[in-house]
Amino acid sequence: MKRFIANELLTLLECWLSSCYSCVKWDNVWSESFHLRFGVRRGSVLYPYLFALYLDDLTVTYLSVPGVYIVLYADDILLIAPSVCGLEAIVKICELELSRLDVVINTRKSCSLRVGPRNNASCLPASLSAGTAIPWVKEMR
Repeated sequence: MKRFIANELLTLLECWLSSCYSCVKWDNVWSESFHLRFGVRRGSVLYPYLFALYLDDLTVTYLSVPGVYIVLYADDILLIAPSVCGLEAIVKICELELSRLDVVINTRKSCSLRVGPRNNASCLPASLSAGTAIPWVKEMR
């Protein structure tokens, strides 16, 4: 509603998403179907759009911070900062904002990459409130 989407479209989305069912395939065996109580199925056409819309406040909040960029793509978040300290600060801020949305950073799928003349200098990984850390890497895919 904050995005001024027509009530009819919101009602349609709410009805559609509240009646979603799914199942799991494991070794050519299908589970029984189960009701999805929240969210949207991965692979859905709407998934990347709803993810970006859900996290849009995260990107708008930091537009005024010079040199810091937040890019949302599908279900990924890319943080770009001009310094290691800036990156650590934006990671902390994002972690706090994401926790308000009940979203957790998966450190097994996250990494930090340093670009520029000092890219070989070693840095401590950005630590998160759960005691985990985002490791530094030399390359990523």
